[in-house]
Amino acid sequence: MNTKPSQVDVVVLCGGLGTRLREVVSDRPKPMALIENRPFLEILIQNFRRAGFRRFVLCTGHLSDSVEAHFANRYSDLSIVISEENRPLGTAGAIKNAEHRIHSNPFMVANGDSYCDVDLEAFCRFHDLHRAFLSILLARSQDTRDYGRIEVGEAGRITTFVEKSQGTRPGLINAGIYLFEKSILQQIPADRKTSLEHEIFPELVSEECFGYVGASPVLDIGTPERYRRASTYFAAGA
Repeated sequence: MNTKPSQVDVVVLCGGLGTRLREVVSDRPKPMALIENRPFLEILIQNFRRAGFRRFVLCTGHLSDSVEAHFANRYSDLSIVISEENRPLGTAGAIKNAEHRIHSNPFMVANGDSYCDVDLEAFCRFHDLHRAFLSILLARSQDTRDYGRIEVGEAGRITTFVEKSQGTRPGLINAGIYLFEKSILQQIPADRKTSLEHEIFPELVSEECFGYVGASPVLDIGTPERYRRASTYFAAGA
């Protein structure tokens, strides 16, 4: 296998309600929150674009029209299609809902509210090298409480998905970027709310699932404090 970014669809999960962020961002979906006068989602897409990705499927829900209006005909060199949910379907349900719009195998999935600076082409090579069914980008964190931990064994094979817990503990966390073989879609039920993190991933430990550890931290905009932190990061020219 020789997976090139230009051949991989990027499915971006941007349909969440963003309830924790509403005190500072209430007029738009969370991924459209402005940072340096640009929607956060645009920053994400530009990052993938620089790495060579050319086709994007945006899984929208809450205030979907604002996402569609912003990205319609915005890039002449990119294909951006919208997969809208009529009701919240969760992270896995959104991917299943977009099934007929996903053309590549493997395909990439990214959370629309988080950012991690990583060599995405190297991540693709890692997936190919391990002939993985699922590859997850991981980041080191001194406090895994809000994310849960992922434990890996030999050659980066994932051995355990650990739920969120009380008490500060360092470890590897899910950075919100994945590479899936397309057959994963057969394991996600249609037309019902389903979570990747809580329902799908724990069932895949027996499959060829690997964690790719990046060197950069995860930035997310899920709360007002994290949104301010991300704004500061990008204002500094990151």
